[in-house]
Amino acid sequence: MNPMDYNKARELMVEQQVRPWDVLDPRVLDVMASLPREAFLPAQHRNLAYADLALPLGHGEFTMKPVVQGRVLQALALDPSDDVLVIGAGTGYLTACAGRLARDVLALELHGDLAQAAVATLSEQDVDNAQVVVADAFAWTTDRRFSAILVTGAVDAIPQRFIDWLQPDGRMFIVRGRSPAMEAVLLRNDVNASRIQSLFETDLPYLAGAAPAPAFKF
Repeated sequence: MNPMDYNKARELMVEQQVRPWDVLDPRVLDVMASLPREAFLPAQHRNLAYADLALPLGHGEFTMKPVVQGRVLQALALDPSDDVLVIGAGTGYLTACAGRLARDVLALELHGDLAQAAVATLSEQDVDNAQVVVADAFAWTTDRRFSAILVTGAVDAIPQRFIDWLQPDGRMFIVRGRSPAMEAVLLRNDVNASRIQSLFETDLPYLAGAAPAPAFKF
């Protein structure tokens, strides 16, 4: 594909996939229409950058489909004052989108090669308010508290440690449950208890360390 084909494909992705799936936030649509998704993908998958597909990244990791990425960004409703934590940077695409919408983004990525590629692409795209660190979210610790957390892999149950990283009134997008009918939710860290809003059904690979324990069969 030449660059014009990518531009046309990006426009069609927004108009024919993302917007019809009730992603109507103009800031989210603008970011997805302007950020070159193909730049974040391995060369062999770039011609599929705007297809309605989850693409393999290696290590058993996959991208989210564009429609899901749009719904994630709309649900979090990021604004220029937000500090965002991304758990599972993957290609860096959602980290870059968050960087365009929020004040500061820190992304954790378990795999060093994915983190390195994401850092390079974020730099090429002039996303200078996003940082990627190689870390396991189940071993990482921080004193920082974030206004928004975006979790790109599924969990069997929402880990308390993720909730602890939210500021009061912070919100987290996360997918929980068992394949094939997982639930995407928005968790709000209200004063007395977490409040959970169900968003849509989907099916994602589990975050490393977050899969359900295998059931014993007798």
